[in-house]
Amino acid sequence: MPRFVADFHIHSRYSRATSKDLTIQELAKWAKIKGIGVLGTGDFTHPMWLEELKDALREAGDGLYEHGGVRFLLTVEVNTLFYKGGKAHQIHHVLMAPSIATVERLNRELEAFGNLGIDGR
Repeated sequence: MPRFVADFHIHSRYSRATSKDLTIQELAKWAKIKGIGVLGTGDFTHPMWLEELKDALREAGDGLYEHGGVRFLLTVEVNTLFYKGGKAHQIHHVLMAPSIATVERLNRELEAFGNLGIDGR
């Protein structure tokens, strides 16, 4: 089985406390330098980031996309809030999607729970 280095939990420049230089081009450049073969896109729920992803990535097959010789997987971190024993608890989930069409369907569902354009996370 082939081995590769991957990082699926990242954020875009549309998340709080992140660099404004986080573009697909910069992510691809640094992934190459670090030897990362597959990189998550992060924040696919953010409308502006999703448009950038659509413009910058090309389909590479098997649910992956490509830019600058680096493979990308569509990812986002979603926070689940629940109450137990009178206390609030959170669980962070990294979701992965096989296609832009799947992302768009998921985003339509998630819009019912909040404004996706406020923060990329």
